[in-house]
Amino acid sequence: MATLSQWVQGARPRTLPNAVVPVVVGTGLAVGEGGPIWWRAVVALLVALLLQIGVNYANDYSDGIRGTDDRRVGPMRLVGSGVAAPREVLAAALGCFAAAAVAGLTLVVATQAWWILLMGAAAIAAAWFYTGGKRPYGYRALGEAAVFVFFGPVPVMGTAFVQTGHLSWVALAASVPIGLLSCSMLVINNLRDVVTDGPAGKRTLAVVLGAERTRVMYTVCLVAPLVIPLLLIPFTPFAALPVLAAPLAIGPVKTVLSGATGPALIGVLQATGKLQMAYGLLFAVGLAITL
Repeated sequence: MATLSQWVQGARPRTLPNAVVPVVVGTGLAVGEGGPIWWRAVVALLVALLLQIGVNYANDYSDGIRGTDDRRVGPMRLVGSGVAAPREVLAAALGCFAAAAVAGLTLVVATQAWWILLMGAAAIAAAWFYTGGKRPYGYRALGEAAVFVFFGPVPVMGTAFVQTGHLSWVALAASVPIGLLSCSMLVINNLRDVVTDGPAGKRTLAVVLGAERTRVMYTVCLVAPLVIPLLLIPFTPFAALPVLAAPLAIGPVKTVLSGATGPALIGVLQATGKLQMAYGLLFAVGLAITL
């Protein structure tokens, strides 16, 4: 039986900035527009965290039963390592999805925006079919596209909407760099596993592009978010604050472009998460400040 520590490892804590940052930025937008509703922000964060942990367990389960995780260079997997039965990990994933659905339903009722139900259902479906089902899209080089959508525009604009009651082009623009940073987490993860994913039949975008092009893609995913906020300065002058996080990008980019492989990239994943959190906090503060 897996220990509590192993279940926590299986939840992949280093990926949780993907869930936290979009909600923080969306709330910053709401503050800037004078309409934050804090309990809704907290519920939105809960939904995001439950979905992130759920997709991590679902990925663990699906990859584990396929044998994709039998040879890994990354952190432990519950099913692949044999410390937890597949049915237990599946139950954990489904439990997270169900809890996220219940929490999300409170936001639907509060806003009376029933189209959010469709968005939530799409997010859960995307989480499951990333590596689940007969034709998982994560095995067909579509993972980054889904991550961009469901960890960029959907949560940033959704969080802002449930608090302000409307959508804006500024929210859409702000969601782009957030989606790219979320993509960078998946890109570095897939770059680390590119040697084992290909032979296991998992055709991630890194496998399709090859290691060198994937390194360039990772760099773009980190550099572009440092440029995009500058375009928002005429409309929200303090939106450029996340540029202050640029020094945190130097180390991971140098490591990736130097040709680091395997376990050497685990530290890059952690560094990318720190950049993502710092960027998100600075962006939220910048968007919240109005003159």
